[in-house]
Amino acid sequence: MKKFNNYTVVIPAKAGIQLGRVWIPAFAGMTPCLATILDTTCIVKKFGWLLVILLLAACGSAEPVTLRLMTHDSFEISAATMEAFTAETGIPVEVFKAGDGGSMLNQAILARDNPLADVAYGVDNTFLSRALENDIFLPYASPELANIDDSLKLDGQNRVLPMDFGDVCLNYDKAWFTEAGLAPPQTLADLVDPAYAGLTVVQNPATSTPGLAFLLATMSTFGEDGYLDYWQQLVDNDVLVTAGWEEAYWGQFSAASDGERPIVVSYASSPPAEVFFAAEPMSDAPTAAMVGDGTCFRQIEFVGILRGTPHEAEAQQLVDFMLGKQFQEDIPLNMFVYPANKTAVLPDVFTQFSQLPAKPATLDPATISANREAWIEAWTEVVLR
Repeated sequence: MKKFNNYTVVIPAKAGIQLGRVWIPAFAGMTPCLATILDTTCIVKKFGWLLVILLLAACGSAEPVTLRLMTHDSFEISAATMEAFTAETGIPVEVFKAGDGGSMLNQAILARDNPLADVAYGVDNTFLSRALENDIFLPYASPELANIDDSLKLDGQNRVLPMDFGDVCLNYDKAWFTEAGLAPPQTLADLVDPAYAGLTVVQNPATSTPGLAFLLATMSTFGEDGYLDYWQQLVDNDVLVTAGWEEAYWGQFSAASDGERPIVVSYASSPPAEVFFAAEPMSDAPTAAMVGDGTCFRQIEFVGILRGTPHEAEAQQLVDFMLGKQFQEDIPLNMFVYPANKTAVLPDVFTQFSQLPAKPATLDPATISANREAWIEAWTEVVLR
């Protein structure tokens, strides 16, 4: 390697017609680029600055790279954050929302020979094994992994990297329980007590991500031999099942609607969301989450570089940025989940009104992948038929 007028030239080890590379930094408003030339030693000796001028011209005329980021429909981040990445790197990002997490993954798998994007975000631990089995992601050990807790890292090859996490928990209407003179439930087993008959609304695990997470929490707590008996007891105690989270939370939950159910499957971060979006300032959240051992299921979402991208180096830059402090600190108030990066500072509304379960329910992603459909079918037979 030699320096010519501050431009680094990588010279082939052997003489003859071989490929060499010249890194041309940002110059006169042009993006940096890597130029490939022949027989570098000879050309630099003969042409010197002429070579540099020609290469700069080539860089200036190159097509700029635009990265495509594939996400689920719930992805939100501020425009200012995405603009910061473009300002820093010169790389624009186009966001492509591809349905819910399962639908997004299906599309990525079907298009693996001709990927729809460069980077994908939103595969979670309930679908992780399926994503890895289909080999759609490239390994990449981002330097930002040093700032992410090991408990969130579920792929030893770093094909997907932890981006954020959230806990699906039962939420309850604090005012309703105060007025009724009834203590809120503290465990999953409490829900089958006749005292709580007709109070709970959950989501169908076949059509709802939090519904599936709650089913997995019951599987983790009661085991494969006991979870269906537990669900039968919930049915006998008049549990209500809706197709999705919005229908349950905004249509049936007494704290957020005209509904009559004071217990709902939602998120540990729902109480701070109630405060943040309140029409009038609140000194306390109207809801609370049950966060006792095993009552919540932790969802971890990942980001990864799609195999087949023509822009792998640029995709790595985007992944680094998404795992970095600026992007991570923008996650909580946009998607109401927790950042994976330990150095990210949480907003005050999270620190004041949200609780993290000390021991959330967990299941091995491979076990989930192997049994998900069978568990849902068995649940459907007990609860809906």
